[in-house]
Amino acid sequence: MTGSLTIWQEVLTWYLLFINIMAFIAYGIDKHKAIKGKWRISEANLLILAAIGGSLGALAGMYVFHHKTRKWKFKAGVPALLLLQAGLLIWLFR
Repeated sequence: MTGSLTIWQEVLTWYLLFINIMAFIAYGIDKHKAIKGKWRISEANLLILAAIGGSLGALAGMYVFHHKTRKWKFKAGVPALLLLQAGLLIWLFR
């Protein structure tokens, strides 16, 4: 490889950008709904967004919106997913 990304690496990069933005937005929407006492996004769906590649966006959303930071499965689970995904990306892009 000469420094340029292969097509699958480019697709993966765009996917990760998209899913992380979506995760960040979802955490913000859920926090807003919590404040307003409205119907919420399920914890399972928030964690699924993190698990399918949106862990960085989820972690950013947790701390920007101060949302789900006291719940153990989020406090430990989302950073663990981020480390796992980062390791996988390093392995895939090397």
